[in-house]
Amino acid sequence: MTDIHRLTGLTASFTAEEEAYSHIIQRIRSGQYRAGDRLIPEEIAIEIGTSRMPVREAFRRLATEGLVDIRPHRGAVVRKLSTAEMVEVFQMRAVLEGLAAWVAFPTIQEKHIAVLADLIRQMELAEDDVQEWVSLHRQFHEYLCSLSHNPRLMRQISSLHSVVEPHMRLWLEKSDRPNRSRSAHGYIIDALRAGPAEEVEKVLRQHAERTIASLEKFMAPESPKKA
Repeated sequence: MTDIHRLTGLTASFTAEEEAYSHIIQRIRSGQYRAGDRLIPEEIAIEIGTSRMPVREAFRRLATEGLVDIRPHRGAVVRKLSTAEMVEVFQMRAVLEGLAAWVAFPTIQEKHIAVLADLIRQMELAEDDVQEWVSLHRQFHEYLCSLSHNPRLMRQISSLHSVVEPHMRLWLEKSDRPNRSRSAHGYIIDALRAGPAEEVEKVLRQHAERTIASLEKFMAPESPKKA
């Protein structure tokens, strides 16, 4: 069961295609499949014990979500986002996560805030482990957004996280460690306690937007050296 299914209590009996999709997307998210890697349907089919057809159907689904390119004579390749695409994803996240928090605010209770506070604590403990930190970071945001009880909105937000997560892992591996878990997320909890809903929405939107400048700097090509 994926993290988001566990956090929201959603369960499903996977079809072979869904199992293949879940397997591939988890490996992309975790960085096991990196941008430019070719995905071999026969190998993946053997790993999960299915035929190639469900794997190929999963490739098509991943392609529509922007995670995979299907290229002639090469097959499925893990896609790398351009800087402009990364900015677009974070802008969409800012709006949708702000909306989810606004919808969720009237029903959020102290027990929900306690879960979020515990995830921040776990993030602090994992600040020297980029892979674990990014996974906990996603759980924090998806749990908060899941409190909106809006499945369609959650699917959109989860898809955006899946697109950007591999790049976040690479970014954090090559830049400063995420050593501000509490200061960067504690004010979200403060807003949830104080309200109103409009302020919560604003805080979530600004939280996502703050990442854009750092990512743009990381993804910008190196300036050519002067002779």
